[in-house]
Amino acid sequence: MPPGSVIPELGYDDVGEAAEWLCRAFGFRERLRIGDHRIQLHVGDGAVVVTDRGAARSTVMVRVEDADDHHERAEREGARVVSPPTDYPFGERQYTAEDFAGHRWTFSQSIADIDPADWGGTEVDVG
Repeated sequence: MPPGSVIPELGYDDVGEAAEWLCRAFGFRERLRIGDHRIQLHVGDGAVVVTDRGAARSTVMVRVEDADDHHERAEREGARVVSPPTDYPFGERQYTAEDFAGHRWTFSQSIADIDPADWGGTEVDVG
């Protein structure tokens, strides 16, 4: 998972082209490639995730301590859950919800430290 508590996820039609342009134009550094649909970029002390999102052009990822408790609270307060808490092979437990205005939020809990090579990621820059 990239550093930072709040991580913007920006959708593009061509993930590789977008990441290359952002690195050239804004000085970001590529950190990790996940297939051809997702690239994590270093931005100073934080990160941006470039992703293929289709119609949803941007979402926000937020780190949480307990995805299940967070999910229960969000649902109780009226958030529309798009995807329930799920464990992923890259060591995160995540769920996605929409707020009252239709903005999408993915909440992520780190549950394991997994080598990206074990799930198909390609580590590019760990610095």
